[in-house]
Amino acid sequence: MKLDWKITRLRLKEKFSISYGDYTYRDALILSLSKNNSIGYGECTAIDYYGINLDDFIVKLKACQKEIEKQQIVYPSEFYNFLLKLNLPSFLCSAIDCAYWDLFGKLENKSFLELNNIVFDKLEQSSITISIAPIEEQLLKINKSNWKKFKVKCKQYDKNAINLLLKSNKEIALDANASFRIEDCIGIENNLLSEKLLYIEQPLKVGFENYSQLSSIKYVNWMADEDSQGVTNLQQLKKHYKTINIKLVKVGGLTPALNLINEAKANEFKIMIGCMTESTIGISAGAVLVPLVDFVDLDGANLISNDIALGSYIENGAVRLSEKAGLGISLK
Repeated sequence: MKLDWKITRLRLKEKFSISYGDYTYRDALILSLSKNNSIGYGECTAIDYYGINLDDFIVKLKACQKEIEKQQIVYPSEFYNFLLKLNLPSFLCSAIDCAYWDLFGKLENKSFLELNNIVFDKLEQSSITISIAPIEEQLLKINKSNWKKFKVKCKQYDKNAINLLLKSNKEIALDANASFRIEDCIGIENNLLSEKLLYIEQPLKVGFENYSQLSSIKYVNWMADEDSQGVTNLQQLKKHYKTINIKLVKVGGLTPALNLINEAKANEFKIMIGCMTESTIGISAGAVLVPLVDFVDLDGANLISNDIALGSYIENGAVRLSEKAGLGISLK
């Protein structure tokens, strides 16, 4: 097995504004594993507010490259047990794990869905992100769009803006990116109108001392993003969040995501599969989990102007799963 990588700059179609800052591009580490003329692909992007530095990742890859390359082809869960011994950051572990699933499926000539016996009748539609902007601009984008579901970024609680969004008769979710105050959240969760929102994601700054003020039995669908750290804290989240957002890079890849989905369902959580601003490589990896979840936010590749790959994709919100082997990824 051969390991390769490169850093690619993904240019955004327009400025992406969230409470953490404004962005016009994302740098992505594109990783490949190859054997017998088959190539599997994985991806992780540099996210400053998560402290992700791709140059550091390359140093780590060089240090463990020989050890990875000498591994025999085994079932992905067995390979993941090996990966855990390398103590890699979750973003980097995810890129390797996804590349291995893609390679393994291609070598076996089976898709991820076939390998995991996943069947479905229909797929939930993805939302598209609306960046921070004056509410008039956000509503204009929403009303001009062919998508049905919208995740609207917030930099603070704005009751008037939320009321206007609810009057749009669109399917609206809010992503607070930790910009709300506790007193805002108490008012929201006791307001019957908040049931009309699909969810409110990560309302408060990360930490139990903050989210312990939230209630999962009130009207609003609170969704944990940064507060959700995997299986280990599901019990602690249960009284406060109804839904968790699973991002592959955050949990360490497809293998742990499958385990987390099973545990979350056992604990009666709703689940969203989310993404960073990624190319079709990262989106294709997340898309194979869509049959297992309740909400989808996989618009990352739709936000960039220089996509580098082919695979599963999102068309006006509809999830189009590749039928090819592995994760169905190929480079353009």
